[in-house]
Amino acid sequence: MHIASVLIRRILNAAGLLAAVLILCFTLIHLAPGDPAEVIAGEMGGATEEMMAEIRALYGLDRPFHVQLLSYLGNVAQGDLGYSFYFNQPVTDLIVERLGATLLLVISALLLAIFLGTFLGVVAARNPNGLISHFVTVLALFGYAAPVFWTAIILLILFASVIPIFPASGGMYDITGPDDPISRALDIAHHMVLPVITLSTIYLAFYSRLARASMLDVLGSDYIRTARAKGLAEVVVVYKHALRNAVLPVVTFAGLQFAQLMSGAVLVEAVYSWPGLGTLAFESLLRRDTPTLLGILFFSSMVVIIANLLTDIAYRLIDPRIRSGAR
Repeated sequence: MHIASVLIRRILNAAGLLAAVLILCFTLIHLAPGDPAEVIAGEMGGATEEMMAEIRALYGLDRPFHVQLLSYLGNVAQGDLGYSFYFNQPVTDLIVERLGATLLLVISALLLAIFLGTFLGVVAARNPNGLISHFVTVLALFGYAAPVFWTAIILLILFASVIPIFPASGGMYDITGPDDPISRALDIAHHMVLPVITLSTIYLAFYSRLARASMLDVLGSDYIRTARAKGLAEVVVVYKHALRNAVLPVVTFAGLQFAQLMSGAVLVEAVYSWPGLGTLAFESLLRRDTPTLLGILFFSSMVVIIANLLTDIAYRLIDPRIRSGAR
């Protein structure tokens, strides 16, 4: 019953937050320099003043700002994200088309960062002054210091040009490759390697340091000393008793940083020509495609809110103390 009440409160708060985000994004985009009508006319090869007026009337750009804003909010409330100025498609269809590629990239990078980072952190915590612990520290410093686009370019040069073991053409798959499902899946996996490694690098470093610090704190707890005094095997003590509590901060930050991975994917997708939402947002920004850009921002905001909600639920399920305290 308590979780149900929490869900209801969160959903109500989410609705107000989404409305505020939409109003802010709509305002900022319309305050930015440039005229979408001029961009549309430029794609047509130019237009007269009469044609410019028709374009503005067609897309509602000639109406007052507050009328455009209220109309857009009403349409979004009905599930209509608008129609793309440049792609001549419903924004919802564009997002659905590109969503799969972005989710595949982001979820793969997140899982790699969480599992490998947590494993490295646990191993480092078992021997804080050992070689692996120092390696985790150096990895964290490198991950924090290296910009994601720099890492992407370096990996692309190194493993697609100098040592050509991965494709340099970019994209999600080879358009001239085989069409059977297994070969296509292997081709996609081959194209994914460098983007996933690039996107997961900074978060891998973060989770390894976070898991190491949390594990060191848990290993010094009284109940861990009691478990060891009972004669339990070290593997059982570390991976059954200590890891369950040490992983709580990792789970928390994983949910909160899922949206950051979505935003970081913009640069990674641009470098590797990955056909996802990041590339779509970049193209829409350059072409002043306001409905598409607003639709992507709205979707990203929903991802943030849903990720935070799922993180809170997962936290309550993992830690019995929160459930008992709630009751």
